Amino acid sequence: MVARRGKFRAAALELGVSTTALSNAVGKLERSLGVRLFNRTTRSVSLTEAGQRFVAQVAPAVQDIHEAMEVARSQQAVPSGTLRINAFPTAAREIFTSLVLPFLRVHPQVHIDIVTEGRLVDIVAGGFDLGVRSADLVPADMIAIPLGGGRRSVVVGTPTYLEAHGTPVIPQDLAGHSCIRVRLPDGAIYRWPFEKDGQSVHVDVQGAITLDEASLARTAVLASMGLALAMESDVRHDIEAGRLVRVLEDWTPTRAPLSLYYPSRRNPTAAFKAFVDFARRQGGATTSSSVA
Repeated sequence: MVARRGKFRAAALELGVSTTALSNAVGKLERSLGVRLFNRTTRSVSLTEAGQRFVAQVAPAVQDIHEAMEVARSQQAVPSGTLRINAFPTAAREIFTSLVLPFLRVHPQVHIDIVTEGRLVDIVAGGFDLGVRSADLVPADMIAIPLGGGRRSVVVGTPTYLEAHGTPVIPQDLAGHSCIRVRLPDGAIYRWPFEKDGQSVHVDVQGAITLDEASLARTAVLASMGLALAMESDVRHDIEAGRLVRVLEDWTPTRAPLSLYYPSRRNPTAAFKAFVDFARRQGGATTSSSVA
């Protein structure tokens, strides 16, 4: 895990141990082997040449141990243990109340560890059991379970802001508005997508605030700092309560639905099987793919 994450702190968080305990464990291993496995700096950790050879040689054995543990866990009568899920932040928010919390109420002995990342990751290499992404972004070699129907983006602003600055009618009107911008993981500013009657438009909006966490946009737009592009599920209650107003409704397209996905597994744990079965029922969809 240290080799994979490149930092003791990140590895310790994933393993559920303290950074000190993990560092001490690695130090003890290095002393017993009589070689240094890692080059350590204040900013990062990297494998030495000896460390690279060691990790490459022990990896198959570690995989065998994990598979043996999964075989044993698959025999559990009551689902338990930890499931690690990787998801986009917006996807995690969407499934949290509709899937994760209801599942935990039924299976209280299962622990769910959700990691949110804006970039698309290899869930196998990252040590995750499952991933949640838009259906159009799921890798072709994964088994996917649809979670609900299409999702929609909405442009919203407060009544106060719209009274002061007017209501945009077409995407080009946004040039005269302050918009809350979002920076993507690669550093680029997200261009707001619009579509109507087969015509697609992407707008480079301008505004006083740029964020790298889209959920903060809700706070900014409620403070009348400008217009925001948000997932409808994130602001539905604000719209229903009259705190926010939708604009450009006929220009906001429906996005692909979410999918829960995972690689084929020979010996899935009881917790894994229970979660996948629960997701199938909650998603209201069936698939011919088998969990096993």
